Amino acid sequence: MTTPQQHQQAPNADDFLMGGGGAPTAKFPTPGTTISGRITQKPTVEQQRDIKTGDAKFWGDGNPMWQVVVTVQTELRDPSIDGDDGRRRLFVKGAMKNVISEAVNNAGARGLEVGGTLAVTYTHDGVAKQVGMSPPKQYTATYTPAAVAALHTPDPGQAAQQQYAPPVAAPPAGLTQQQYAAAQQNPATQALLAQQQAQAASAATPPPF
Repeated sequence: MTTPQQHQQAPNADDFLMGGGGAPTAKFPTPGTTISGRITQKPTVEQQRDIKTGDAKFWGDGNPMWQVVVTVQTELRDPSIDGDDGRRRLFVKGAMKNVISEAVNNAGARGLEVGGTLAVTYTHDGVAKQVGMSPPKQYTATYTPAAVAALHTPDPGQAAQQQYAPPVAAPPAGLTQQQYAAAQQNPATQALLAQQQAQAASAATPPPF
């Protein structure tokens, strides 16, 4: 039997330029672990490789075993990784592929896209197919398309303006907020209101000891 030709996926341009192999692999050490974030670059399809030998993996009929590689921007930071910027790579296959596909369909999207938000949670272990094999991890996933995610992202300038907006002064006794606002627009009453507020503030100040 001849071995099928191995097609290796070309690396991301930035990773190739900087000499890196891409973002660190997302890890799911315990049930309840969630990896989530915005997709930072176009997902790619690569051939699966044996964890121990690094050899490309094939199905029994000789066809390559594929996986989708998705890079997301997370809030994670690992002190053992030099210059960790929080990006993590998800190697999507098996059970994870099924739940992500379902999440994309539920979101009404046609696929994963840059700017979309993907969250994957390791929920529990399944049943091992054979004795001595590790049970497969089971996942849930949610996906928010890029356009929807952008709508729910506050504008930094607008957020800063709201955060540092000057407090609205309370109207003097006997005036509603609307009446006070109208009086502030009238030069004839603006000075009188300022004088009344200054007198009220002076009266509220305790005398010195």
